[in-house]
Amino acid sequence: MRIVVLAGGIGGARFLRGLKQAVPDADVTVIGNTGDDIHLFGLKVCPDLDTVMYTLGGGIDEEQGWGRAEETFHLKEELAAYGVGPDWFGLGDRDFATHIVRTQMLGAGYPLSAVTEALCDRWKPGVKLIPMTDDRVETHVAVEIEGERKAVHFQEYWVRLRAGVPAEAVVPVGAEQSKPAPGVLEAIAEADVILFPPSNPVVSVGTILAVPGIREAIADAGVPVVGLSPIVGDAPVRGMADKVLAAVGVESTAAAVAEHYGSGLLDGWLVDSVDAGSVARVEAAGIRCRAVPLMMTDLDAAAQMAREALALAEEVRGA
Repeated sequence: MRIVVLAGGIGGARFLRGLKQAVPDADVTVIGNTGDDIHLFGLKVCPDLDTVMYTLGGGIDEEQGWGRAEETFHLKEELAAYGVGPDWFGLGDRDFATHIVRTQMLGAGYPLSAVTEALCDRWKPGVKLIPMTDDRVETHVAVEIEGERKAVHFQEYWVRLRAGVPAEAVVPVGAEQSKPAPGVLEAIAEADVILFPPSNPVVSVGTILAVPGIREAIADAGVPVVGLSPIVGDAPVRGMADKVLAAVGVESTAAAVAEHYGSGLLDGWLVDSVDAGSVARVEAAGIRCRAVPLMMTDLDAAAQMAREALALAEEVRGA
């Protein structure tokens, strides 16, 4: 079975780990979000790609869900002592090595997709990880701070501001001019199933879909496309997805997110058991829907979610 997964950070990475347990022999291609990418200290940092790579490769900090396990921060402290910022984004000593290698390879002329493949040679994540594009795309958020309206990088909004001010707009800068990375459209065309994990529908999956050609390829793939709701009980499972959903005019409910993707893209949608009352609304929108447990409390729970998604895909296929 060939499965394509559109993945953001922590939620996508943990779902992928469950998917690998559920169908260990499947050929899984992950199209990773690069809208969160940022340049810090002269280095190219790809938070979502690295979270997937570290999680599946066994190097993630399990408690926080991002960054390296057994991390130290001596370099960050030394930079701060020199007055070099920003001080709000915590890169650890082990993590710095990844960004140095990536930046050196990019500087030597390798595209991000080739660099990502080279980095994965070390971590062996067990999936093919492809960035959504080799082109520079950065998600920016329009906010108003002390009476001044300005755009900030998504990482600054998420990490420094903690989404503490309303997001007035979310813009994937550069997306319109970008093109899918090599292998992205081919993987979609050859897939048996396409999955949207419980990742942020605006700044993770939504940013991937903003790359010209990807949404169209998925809609035209002719295979089941199934998503899992990141909203449980009208609130994000983790993170602050409700803040950016509000910016694009979508209410923070499992049904509204399904409608946001739309029946032209989604064939099936899983909501959590507590949101069983929304199944009829989703199905009225032309999307087959089932209510199942969607809390990734451990690896077994994540694997069961993956099985439910694949079961719904088969149900859609047989309809």
